[in-house]
Amino acid sequence: MPPATTRKNLRDELDAHIYRAGYYPDLVTDVVDVALADETVLAHLVQSETTFDSQVRRHLTVLALTPTRLVTAHVDDHEGDAANPSSAAATTEAVPLAEIRSVALTHVVAEPAEHRPGDSAAELTLAIGWGAVSRIDLEPAQCPDPACDADHGFTGQMTPDDVVVRVSSAAEGRDAVQRAMAFARELSAATGTGGRAAR
Repeated sequence: MPPATTRKNLRDELDAHIYRAGYYPDLVTDVVDVALADETVLAHLVQSETTFDSQVRRHLTVLALTPTRLVTAHVDDHEGDAANPSSAAATTEAVPLAEIRSVALTHVVAEPAEHRPGDSAAELTLAIGWGAVSRIDLEPAQCPDPACDADHGFTGQMTPDDVVVRVSSAAEGRDAVQRAMAFARELSAATGTGGRAAR
């Protein structure tokens, strides 16, 4: 990997992507600026998401790789009413690269028999874990004896779940999937060098 002094600082490009997302860009760039603390941005990913429950909720996740850290920002908003004004919560975290335990990618490919080298996935899920948050999936433990009626408790699996970003070519376009793949490649390389993104 080229020395840090020759790597291009992608901070302006990151800001442009945040403004293109159109989700409180002034707020998002402010909180990301504080978390970056003037470090060089080597790679980034900006992903917006809309969820539906009792109301429409928007979310924005920003990931920025620096020579020493992964900076994450997550922003979501809450609609107000006559009694309570609308609000937004913006949370950032800066994780030393040496602390990142896993960079997991799930590729969803349509018609896998027709996949050719270099084809992009229809959907990509990037999960980054450093041990701050884990998801536990439990299910009743099974007994091989069909006549057994004892309670065998539960069995489960604990999965790192610090940051999960899902990108779909159907929703965001093929370029968005390729950007997510490029970011994952940079992050994987950085964490594979003992926590140094540039030497």
